[in-house]
Amino acid sequence: MTTHTRTDVTGEPTAVYLYGVARGLDPAALEGTTGVAGTAVRAVAAGDLTALVSTVRLDQYGEEALRANLEDLTFLEETARAHHHVVDRAARAAPTAPVRIATLYRDDERIGEILTQRREQFTEVLDSITGRTEWGVKAYAHPDAYEEAPAATGTTATAGTGTGTGTSAGAGAGTAYLKRRQDQRRRREDATRRITAQAEAVHDELAGHAVAARRHPPQDPRLSGHQGTLILNTAYLVDDEASQAFLKVADDIAARLPGIEVEVTGPWPPYSFIETPDTGARNAS
Repeated sequence: MTTHTRTDVTGEPTAVYLYGVARGLDPAALEGTTGVAGTAVRAVAAGDLTALVSTVRLDQYGEEALRANLEDLTFLEETARAHHHVVDRAARAAPTAPVRIATLYRDDERIGEILTQRREQFTEVLDSITGRTEWGVKAYAHPDAYEEAPAATGTTATAGTGTGTGTSAGAGAGTAYLKRRQDQRRRREDATRRITAQAEAVHDELAGHAVAARRHPPQDPRLSGHQGTLILNTAYLVDDEASQAFLKVADDIAARLPGIEVEVTGPWPPYSFIETPDTGARNAS
């Protein structure tokens, strides 16, 4: 690990936090932008590539500090929000490839070296996202989506109306109860299969209007705040000129599927579709 000699005005060791890499970005687009820990964001350029960076203190973002801080949900949320804010600000002005949260380097010179050494890789990534944005789609199945018209039965008149013994009446009631439970389970399983098929159909229809799609794992319902069951959690990379058609498809799907709620978020920088060159570990290097 490289020894750090850079310090801020208080004498605290510092490093350079990298948010992402843009192409053809006017540095003026970053004026007034605040990054993690309230730091000012600046540009480090090499040719037509521009790194979005700020200087952070190692007592907050050094290896040992991060090991503890990234377990702190408040710190993690604030850092992620600030990281996204910087990337989003740049992406509105030029194609921008974000890097993973808390990627650090020792100084601006090292950032410039990375841009030069991995220029071809960054260019390939940026080519793949230019003129495209990410849209997130979640679909939730609410209880009424699982319901179907109950079958007509005559079970309510069975107990106590026959001429048999109490034992046979009790047995008949028990059999009827088990049958009802089996029918309920069957209906639930049928509804689950139907809704799973609907989710796949929704995905296929949306994917037909996108360049690429990435499935995400189910989200904890306690985080989403939704009462429904999450049946689709996918990101779509969409050409900017096709975004309105994509959104119309999502609206049409929601309108025609009772009990299914479709939630669309975006446009976002294409986080889910970027495989940036390995820019190094979290430790400044």
